[in-house]
Amino acid sequence: MKKALVLMLLFLPVIVPGQESQIPDRLAGFETFMEKVMADWNTPGAGVGIVYRDKLVYAHGFGYRDYGRKLPVTPQTLFQIASNTKLFTTILAGFLVTDGMLNWDNPIKMDVPEIEFYNDELNRNVTLRDMLGHKTGISRHDMIWYQSDFTRKELFDRLRYLEPSIPLRQDFLYNNLMYVGVGYCIELKTGKSWEQNIRERIFAPLEMVASLFSIAEMQKTDDYGVPYNEQRDTTLLYQVPLKEDGAAVGPAGSIISSIEDLSHWLIALLNDGRYMGNQVIPSAVLQETLKPGIAFRNTDLEEKGYTEKLNTVYCMGRFSAVYKGHVLNYHGGDLPGFHSQIAILPEDSIGVITFVIGDQSYPLRNIMLYNIVDRLLDLGITDWHARGIAERDAGRAISKTGRAKAGFDRIPDTHPSHDLRAYTGIFADRAYGIFKIAEKADSLFFHFRKTTLPLLHYHYDRFDTPNDEDFGKWSINFITDPQGEINSAILSIDEGQVTFYRQPDPSLFEREVLIVYTGSYDLGGTLIDVKLIRDDHLEIKIPGSPAFELIPFKKDLFRLKKFDDQQVEFIRTNGVVSGFNWKDPSGIYTLTKVDVNK
Repeated sequence: MKKALVLMLLFLPVIVPGQESQIPDRLAGFETFMEKVMADWNTPGAGVGIVYRDKLVYAHGFGYRDYGRKLPVTPQTLFQIASNTKLFTTILAGFLVTDGMLNWDNPIKMDVPEIEFYNDELNRNVTLRDMLGHKTGISRHDMIWYQSDFTRKELFDRLRYLEPSIPLRQDFLYNNLMYVGVGYCIELKTGKSWEQNIRERIFAPLEMVASLFSIAEMQKTDDYGVPYNEQRDTTLLYQVPLKEDGAAVGPAGSIISSIEDLSHWLIALLNDGRYMGNQVIPSAVLQETLKPGIAFRNTDLEEKGYTEKLNTVYCMGRFSAVYKGHVLNYHGGDLPGFHSQIAILPEDSIGVITFVIGDQSYPLRNIMLYNIVDRLLDLGITDWHARGIAERDAGRAISKTGRAKAGFDRIPDTHPSHDLRAYTGIFADRAYGIFKIAEKADSLFFHFRKTTLPLLHYHYDRFDTPNDEDFGKWSINFITDPQGEINSAILSIDEGQVTFYRQPDPSLFEREVLIVYTGSYDLGGTLIDVKLIRDDHLEIKIPGSPAFELIPFKKDLFRLKKFDDQQVEFIRTNGVVSGFNWKDPSGIYTLTKVDVNK
C-alpha cells in the first residue's frame, strides 16, 4: 500500500487543482529574470500569459509595445501571432470534417475538385492531413506570398506550379502555402471567407472580441505592438515597417490577438474544447490535431547533449514533445519584428503564451516558456538563457566573418555584354510573379514586390544588390538568347534556382491582337496552320509533326516555345498579315498566307 501511494503521488500534478495561489510563489524571481534577459537580448518589449485549468492566472507586459513612444506592453496589447494561426485553420478544417464537407485522409481533390497540384501522383494522393501536417514533399516557396499582391485564389492556383522536392510523406517540409490552400478550400466549401468562418465558429463562441486579421484593423486600436529590430552588427534599435501580408496568406499566419483574448483559446485547448460550459471545439477534432505525423530526430540531444526536450513530432497545426517528462504541445509564430510561442501542458492543465518584439530577441519566446514551465512544475531551472546567448554570439561571429568574404568569386575587369537599357523590362515566373528592372541615371534598379534596390555590376552579365538589412542580398544572372538578346534572368530564391522570362507587351496575349495571325500558310505546296489556343496563345501545326506553341516576343515576332533558336516573324502588306518568315540557324524560309483577306 505504501509503495502504491508513493507511485500515485509521483503522478499527481505539481500544482494542486484549485490552488492557483501556488502560482505567484512558483513565479517568484521570474520578473527579475525577465529584466536581465531583456537587457541581454536588447528586447524592446515582451508579454507573458499563463492559464491554469480554466483561468488566466498571470498576465504581464515587459518593456514597451512601442519603443519609440515608450508605451508599455499590457495584457490587451495586440500582437501578430503569425504561424500560431495555423492551429485555428486546422481546427476550422476539422469543423468541416465533422460537417461531412471534408475528410482528413481521402485525397482532398475528391472533396475539392478545383485544387490542382504539380502532377497526377499528388492529385491522386495528397490529403487534408498531408497539407496540414507539412507532409506533401513540397518545400516552402515563401517568396511567392511574401509582400505580394496576390489574392488568396491566385496563391491557391499557384499550388500547381510547385514541384515536390521529396516524395510524399517522406519527411517534414514546412509549407505556408498549403495552409493558404486549405483556407481557400474552406471558402469554396462554405461560401464564406476564411476570416468569416474563423469569426463565427471560433472567435465568437470563445469571446475573442479583440482578435482581428489585418494591420489596417489593428492600427485603428489604441494598444498594439510596433516592431523594433536591432541594426546589424550594432545594438541600435530601429523601427521596422509593419508588413501587411495577411490578406492572401491569412490561413497560415494573419491572426492578431492579445494575451487576454488568447487565454480563452488556451482554456478551450486545455479543457477538451469546452469554454464557459459550452463545447466550442469538438473533442474528436482536438484529438485528430494531436495524432503524430512526422517525427524528428533528437538533434539537440545528439549534437549538444541537451536532454530536456525529446521525441518531437509534428501533428497538425502544432508540435508535440516531452519536456522533462511532461507532454508539451506547442507552436511558434514569426513575422518581421514579432515572435510568439503558444503552448499547453495538457496533463498539467497549464497553458503559456509568450510574445517578443525584435528579431534579435526571437529565441526568448522559448527561453521564457521553458523558464516558466521549470518554475511552475518545480523541475529545476535549466539555464536556457545562457545557452541561447552562447549560440547567438557564435552565430553572429560566423555571420560577420562570412559577410566579410562576399565577392570571393568575382572576376575582375569584366563588362556587361549589352548596354544597360537592354537589361531593363519585366521578368516573370508562373509561380513567383514578376520583377522589374529599370534604368535611372545610368544605373539599374531591381523592383520586387514592395522593395526597390540598386543593382551593381558584379561580373559579365551578373548584377547584385547590396545586402539589405530587411530584404537581404539578391544576385541576378541575366541570360542571352540565341539571337543575342537578354530574354531571361536567374535568381536563387527560397529553396532553388528560378528562371524569370522577359515579358513582351501584354497586348500580345490578347485574342483580338492574335487572331490576325491565324490561318493557313503555304510552304512550297505544304500548308502550315497557325491557330489560336486558350484565347491568348498561338500554335503552329506542320503536317505529320506535333503542334508548336508560339511565344510572343515583339509585335509580329514570336519564338517557338521548345526551340529558343527558332523564330516566326509575320509579314504585313499594307498593314495586313500576308505571310511569315521562319527563321532558324540554317536560314530564313518565307511562307505566304493562303488568303490574306481572311
